Amino acid sequence: MATLISLDAWLKVWTYKSTFLLGFLTTLETALFAVLLSLCLGLIFGLMSTSGKTVLQGLARIYVEFIQNTPLLLQICFLYYAMSFSGHSIGIITSGIISIGVYHGAYMAEVIRAGIQSIPRGQFEAASSQGFNYLSTMYYIILPQSVKIILPPMVNQVVNLIKNTSCLYIIGGSDLISITYSFVTGANTGGAHGPAYLVSGILFFLICFPLSMLASTWENNLKRRERLTFKKNADPATEDA
Repeated sequence: MATLISLDAWLKVWTYKSTFLLGFLTTLETALFAVLLSLCLGLIFGLMSTSGKTVLQGLARIYVEFIQNTPLLLQICFLYYAMSFSGHSIGIITSGIISIGVYHGAYMAEVIRAGIQSIPRGQFEAASSQGFNYLSTMYYIILPQSVKIILPPMVNQVVNLIKNTSCLYIIGGSDLISITYSFVTGANTGGAHGPAYLVSGILFFLICFPLSMLASTWENNLKRRERLTFKKNADPATEDA
C-alpha cells in the first residue's frame, strides 16, 4: 500500500505510460477479434440447438457442455502448448483469440438459444405454413424479434470476455495484465506495484463499465416496454383514448 502514495512509483508508471498503452491496445485487439469469433460460433451453435435436428442439437450440446465445464485457463494452455509442441505454433495472441472466442462462443450460443426459444411457437408454425424454411424463418421472423431479448445478456458476455483477456498472462501474452506484471517485476521498474495495478484496473474499468451500464439500460428498457405493453393490452380504454 505504501507504493500508492509514493511519488517515485507514480513517476515510473508515467515514464512508461506507452507500455501500458500498448497492453491496453493489445487487450482491445484481442477482445475485438475474440468477440467476433464468439458471435459467429454462438450464432451457429445457437441455431443448431434450436434446429429440431437431433444430430445438430447433440453436437451443439456437446460443444456447450464441454467448453462451459472446463476452465478457460486450461483451454488456453492446451491450445498454445499443443500447437507449439506439434511444431505449428500460432502465437500467443492468436491462441488467446481462438481460446477466448471459443470459450465465450458456448455462452453466446446459450444466450441465442434462450432468445429464440422465448418466441412463441406459433410464430414458427405460421412461418412454416407460409413456405419459409428454417433459415429464412430465423432471418426474417424469429431473430428480429428475439434480438431485444438477446442483446442485454450478450453485452454482459462481451464484458466478461474483455476481463478474461487477462488469462493470457498464463502464457506470457502482451495484454494489459501481462504487461503490468512484467512492469512490476522488471529490474528497472519494480517496486511500483500499487500504481501499476491501479492504472491497469482503471483501464479495464473504462472499457467494461460503459458496456455494463449499456446492458443494464437495455434490460430495464425491455422490462419497461413489456410492462407498458401488458398494461395497454389489459386496459382497452387506454388504447381507445
